[in-house]
Amino acid sequence: MSIETVRAFFRSLGREGDILEFPVSSATVELAAQAAGVVPARIAKTLSFLVDGGCVLIVAAGDAKIDNSKFKQAFSTKAKMLTPEQAVEMTGHAVGGVCPFANPEGVRSYLDVSLRRFETVFPAAGSSNSAIELTCQELERFSGCAGWVDVCKGWQQEELS
Repeated sequence: MSIETVRAFFRSLGREGDILEFPVSSATVELAAQAAGVVPARIAKTLSFLVDGGCVLIVAAGDAKIDNSKFKQAFSTKAKMLTPEQAVEMTGHAVGGVCPFANPEGVRSYLDVSLRRFETVFPAAGSSNSAIELTCQELERFSGCAGWVDVCKGWQQEELS
């Protein structure tokens, strides 16, 4: 079970007790925001893409959307999301619980700059009713990400208005 893998991962870091398990679904940004009691933008959604036959995860703010031209520039391919079946097969996590933790070797994670405006964010923790509150620095360290990218749009409008 995916949350068990994530729980074991955070246990090894002394952070297992920080995993939040909700009595309701947190499978979408809106549901996760309601469950965690935060604005939707602070939900760190993990989007899974097929790149060069492998899996690339983009962790972005809840109010951000993939910008296809930025994605293509960063990864030299069109943004093609994994099917729900591919997500389970390639990450071990079902859609709604896909997260940048405890993934199989070869899965590459990137953090989108849309997250940097928040002190803490809430990525999923391996199930459709879990999350963990982390600083961006903790998210970077615990996810073992390959780096920060700028592949999203839509989130800057809030700051400009």
